[in-house]
Amino acid sequence: MEQIVNTLNGLIWSPPLIVLCLGAGLYFSLRTRFMQVRHAGEMVRLMLSGTKSDAGVSSFQALAMSLSGRVGIGNIAGVATAIAFGGPGAVFWMWVMAFLGASTSYVESTLAQIYKEKDEEGRYRGGPAYYIEKAMGQRWYAWLFAVVTVIAAGFLMPGVQANGIASAAFNAWSVPPTATAAIVVIGLGFIIFGGVKRIARFAELVVPFMALAYMLMALVIMLLNLEAVPVMFRLIFESAFGMHAGFGAMLGLAVEWGVRRGIYSNEAGQGTGPHHAAAAEVSHPSKQGLVQAFSVYVDTLVVCSATAFMILSTGMYNVVGRAGNMLYEALPGVEVGPGFAQNAVESVMPGWGAGFVALALFFFAFTTIIAYYYMAETNITYINRKVRRPWMVFVLRIALLAAVTFGCVRTAEMAWTLGDIGVGTMAWLNIIAILILQRPALVALRDYEAQKKAGLDPQFDPLKLGISNADFWVDRKP
Repeated sequence: MEQIVNTLNGLIWSPPLIVLCLGAGLYFSLRTRFMQVRHAGEMVRLMLSGTKSDAGVSSFQALAMSLSGRVGIGNIAGVATAIAFGGPGAVFWMWVMAFLGASTSYVESTLAQIYKEKDEEGRYRGGPAYYIEKAMGQRWYAWLFAVVTVIAAGFLMPGVQANGIASAAFNAWSVPPTATAAIVVIGLGFIIFGGVKRIARFAELVVPFMALAYMLMALVIMLLNLEAVPVMFRLIFESAFGMHAGFGAMLGLAVEWGVRRGIYSNEAGQGTGPHHAAAAEVSHPSKQGLVQAFSVYVDTLVVCSATAFMILSTGMYNVVGRAGNMLYEALPGVEVGPGFAQNAVESVMPGWGAGFVALALFFFAFTTIIAYYYMAETNITYINRKVRRPWMVFVLRIALLAAVTFGCVRTAEMAWTLGDIGVGTMAWLNIIAILILQRPALVALRDYEAQKKAGLDPQFDPLKLGISNADFWVDRKP
């Protein structure tokens, strides 16, 4: 079974997917004239503005919900994995993926807003399945994405997050994985049975606080190791381009693992962010597209970088060569994962550093599991638009709790492999779709820019722009 899973993962995460992810990001950056740079200030302004309604959440809540999915195990254990198997240079390629991926995130999130709709309870729903059906007209493709997302977000990816929580808790406090599983399951049950509004409120409170605390910790560690910072940056850049004596042979692996873990962390192009983007109450789809693009920056350029800086500036990491030999080993016997960051903090602040990382990881991973549930539930809602099957949501909730329990007690390697399969499959389906469906998102951006230039608060009129099947926005017009 393990061999089958590894083979499948190797097929999904083959070089073509790496090229597709980087290529799509570069293409959308060029098509949007690098909106991730031009509109950086506007992203921040929009993030802090906006209103919520009975049907939708505010832009900031949607951002927090999206970040709750993006900021998770990938920001701590994922960075460690990238460094372990791709060398320090993988961090640079994570940055590249974030910069280019911001434009990809804009396109997919704007499409989600354009083609969103209200469910039977009056809440906004949207995402790749919705815009694939409405804009492409390929219902079978939409259903395929919906089914894949339910399986990936409901069964495959939560195990990675749960495993990271259990591993970090054991490293810090020797808590048995079974006890961790019980705590996580009880907390999750309370949240997911409370509905999307409770999810939004929880994410809005927890995510910004923990991200800020984590970044402050990274800053403190860098200040205490200030003399090592220039050496660290030189190590990253030399390794990224194969110029480092020790890691020069890992150039290909640096790119592969940087992109791989970059996508796992910031989720640009994966098709997860659009689900949260569609839930926002905005007057123009591009508003939320820009906000979601900013979330990629926060996730990778800020939170992932914080982890990388802690690990690399303290030297608390291992690097494994292609043949399985150790190219660098500062932590003998330490499993690749949260232990790198925990040892990094412990080296500077003995006695409580490991506990701090474990606590941060708990909140990051916990909110990510909640976000996964929301995505899976949204796609079940899509599947059930024509026929009522309320039992499917109940089954999803029970299955998710079971997957979390299983993830806490299984090996980290298997958890990551299954998670990678889920991420990669969604990325294949979604990136191909948005490359085909890009036009409405690009038209919306030009319309938004024109209205802003005229001094207006942009309002969206799909009929005026020649965008069809945007039924929500047509009905919304006064």
